[in-house]
Amino acid sequence: MTGSGLRSGQLADAAGVNLQTLRYYERRGLLTSPQRSPGGHRLYPSETVTLLRVIKTAQRLGFTLSEVADLLAAGRHQHSRPDTGLQARAKEKLVEVEQKLADLTVIRDTLRAAISAGCDDLVACAGSSCCPLPFAELAERNDSAQIC
Repeated sequence: MTGSGLRSGQLADAAGVNLQTLRYYERRGLLTSPQRSPGGHRLYPSETVTLLRVIKTAQRLGFTLSEVADLLAAGRHQHSRPDTGLQARAKEKLVEVEQKLADLTVIRDTLRAAISAGCDDLVACAGSSCCPLPFAELAERNDSAQIC
């Protein structure tokens, strides 16, 4: 670390990201443009390490970069509406995650049933009345979707 900040490589190493990530986050507005050393090197404040870790953690929690940007902006403007803050966004994301979990549970159970039934050929299985895969249901959904 230099006396006035972290160079790009130091920051990337400290935060566990690569240099392209830093540049991309700058272009997206997640990171402010850093100061430059007399030699032209980018110099980031040490707090940027925490910011990068927050961004990466939010992504692992399922937030998109656009959502992260909105959360960061809402955090900077403490007087913003309560429906734009972390609590509201976390509740919305939790609903999304719970729906995905429900969908994945159905997929898991259906795949287990296909394995138990000994399904080995999709076309042959689709034509069998004992096929556990929801081919008929999916076809009906597609047909009704096309009618609308």
